[in-house]
Amino acid sequence: MAIDLRSLTIVSWREQLAARKGRAVDLVEAYQTEIARRNGDLNAYLEVFADAKQAAEASDEFMARGNSPRPLEGVPLAIKDNILIEGKIASAASKMLASYRAVDSATVIDRLRRAGAIMLGRTNMDEFAMGSSTENSAFGPTRHPIDSTRVPGGSSGGTAAAVAADLALAGLGSDTAGSVRQPASFCGLVGLKPTYGAVSRSGLIAMASS
Repeated sequence: MAIDLRSLTIVSWREQLAARKGRAVDLVEAYQTEIARRNGDLNAYLEVFADAKQAAEASDEFMARGNSPRPLEGVPLAIKDNILIEGKIASAASKMLASYRAVDSATVIDRLRRAGAIMLGRTNMDEFAMGSSTENSAFGPTRHPIDSTRVPGGSSGGTAAAVAADLALAGLGSDTAGSVRQPASFCGLVGLKPTYGAVSRSGLIAMASS
């Protein structure tokens, strides 16, 4: 099944699922193919999760039982490397946490999963979110998806680059002083910082507590 990743949106994908014209596993495979093709140059992802396809198959089974799609059914998301996912490394782009595996998931991850979303992989960032260009990662800089001589912004630059390069349908970052909004602007995306307190920070390796 050929999927036009460039024009796909969460709304149009949900409509395809509701009409039984799409499968989550096909979308995940399409993104994995693009990641394999482009991430070597971009360095947007630090890890692509091996169980993303399994999660997609579970989403397809949910739909096959005659259920209506949940709000984010089968949507593959890029997750910033400072957001905990149980059993996955969360390094905050630092060698100090390079082998740390989360023992629990962030509240936002649990809520996204209940909404049907799929965690595609963890994305590069400025180390401990201390930066605004994603050049300060211990695992190398992320390149801008259109012009490799430019930065994608930061500190959520890996997520922004992944979404802008069609390596994920949407992504999750963190924003203390512009770390979602600035890379979104640099990469031609929409980035939202919710009102403080509206979204739980439980499970976030935060740059600062406020």
